[in-house]
Amino acid sequence: MLPLLRGVAQTGSLMGAARACGVPYRTAWGVVEDAGRSLGTPLASLARGRGASLTPIARRWLEVDDEARNALGAKTLAVEIRTSTRRGASKSPALIKVAASHDIALAQLKDRWRVGHGIALEFRGSAESLDAFHAGYVELAGFHIAMESNGHSDPLLARLEPSRDALLRFMTREQGLIVARGNPRRVGALTDLATKRLAIINRQPTSGTRLLFDRLLARDGVDPASLAGYSNEEFTHAAVAATIAAGRADAGFGIRAAAAQFKLAFLPLVTERYLFACRRRALRSANVEAFRALLASPATRAVVTPLPGYALDRPGEVAAATFTGAR
Repeated sequence: MLPLLRGVAQTGSLMGAARACGVPYRTAWGVVEDAGRSLGTPLASLARGRGASLTPIARRWLEVDDEARNALGAKTLAVEIRTSTRRGASKSPALIKVAASHDIALAQLKDRWRVGHGIALEFRGSAESLDAFHAGYVELAGFHIAMESNGHSDPLLARLEPSRDALLRFMTREQGLIVARGNPRRVGALTDLATKRLAIINRQPTSGTRLLFDRLLARDGVDPASLAGYSNEEFTHAAVAATIAAGRADAGFGIRAAAAQFKLAFLPLVTERYLFACRRRALRSANVEAFRALLASPATRAVVTPLPGYALDRPGEVAAATFTGAR
């Protein structure tokens, strides 16, 4: 978020800021819009033909960040930014802070959870979410792994310590190759990406989907350097599917629901579990018990079950401690 705001301040354009940060324009737009909604106030004024400018709260955010960096050098400081300075304004702290890998179901639930239950959920890659969890910035971290994974083989599970950390079950979903409607290139396997010289659209390196994709490529003996577009990245499953639907890529790795959303063909490759990590000592805390109940609620079920390739997986229950390895 901060590099994008700095880019807008320096270039007077969100397009210029996106180029400077190396992200697609629509991704930059979505990040700025989502952050503004989460804070309850816009961060940038975007006008067609007139560039972009920062709002006062965004300018203050950058000032606070500069002050923190000057004070702490290379260290990181988390600063609360209040969007309301009205005397006596009510403060409603989040019930629980969650970092989670991007998911279509969670994207639909995010605002409902925030408004109805005071849950502050932010999307990061799976690895970044676990990093935030270990650093103490969030109480839960959402990530996904292939169902056959165990602590000996999955790099995400290997970051957790079973005596200290617990896993909450949530749902399963199908991941595979998303290709153009009707599968005109007759893609039948992961190796076809290289042999048929298909242009792909990828996910960012810290996402769980990218980690899984790289592991499948290694398993099937596909050299990432042989794939056209391997370094072209998007930050959500929907963005990957939209790029293919627009004809700017032949294939991408993502979830079945994203392919269905854009009426694209889908080749299933793996079923994975979406899990939430929390501290074992917090399992009976009011915050985590409320979150577990929310995962199993009828409202959550109503969002998850209609999505193609999704199924609830005893949501809210503590998963068996089958993972090993300390971070």
